[in-house]
Formats: sequence, C-alpha cells, structure tokens
Amino acid sequence: MRATSRRLSWFVVVGVAAAAVHFAVVVLLVEFGGLRPLVANPCGWLVAVGVSFAGHHRLTFADNGVPIGRSARRFLVISAAGFAVNELAYAALIARGALGYRLGLGAVLVGVAALTYWASRRWAFMRTDS
Repeated sequence: MRATSRRLSWFVVVGVAAAAVHFAVVVLLVEFGGLRPLVANPCGWLVAVGVSFAGHHRLTFADNGVPIGRSARRFLVISAAGFAVNELAYAALIARGALGYRLGLGAVLVGVAALTYWASRRWAFMRTDS
C-alpha cells in the first residue's frame, strides 16, 4: 500500500505541474498571442507532455525499471489519446458557452488525469510486455 500511496502522491504532484504548464501556455497564447483557445490548447499539450513524461518517468514510476524508449513511446500514445479526449471535451464546453475558456480547460485537464494515471500504470510504465 505504501508504494501505491507514494506513486499516487507523485502522480498528483507531476500532474499538477504539467497541468499548470499546459494551462499557462494556453492562457499566454490566448491573452498575448491572440490565438483562439482551441488552437492554443495543442500548443499547451505539446509543452506539458514533456514535463509530464519526465516527471512520471523519474518520480511516479521510477521504481518500475522500464526502458525509457518503450515507456516514452507508450506514454506518448496515452497522452495523445488523452489529449484527443481533452480537445473534444474542451470544444464541447466552449461551444456551450457555459464556462469561460479557462474554467473549461481546468475542468477538462482534471477529468482526463484519472484515465492517464490508469493507462500509464497499466501499460506505459509496466514492467512486463503485457
């Protein structure tokens, strides 16, 4: 149980850092770059995916001993799938107009996090080739 608790704690810390980077990039590009939120969102993801992988590889799943190349490829697949869900949900929230682009982005980032943890633990950073 201790390893799971430690892993979840690091996942939250790394996830919050990556989400903050993603969020900041989007806000900066919208507010100062004049981009629309749905155009800025992929840019935020591209920057945050590096923060996320580095943190999860070095901290969250450091004890798994998985080769970095394999885990990086798998993590990128998971992250890209999560981003696809993120972008679709974000577009739907923006289209409804119920939330501002910032609050909508925050909600979507939190919503995708649980799926990312599960897939990362069960596939990207798993020791076996299953």
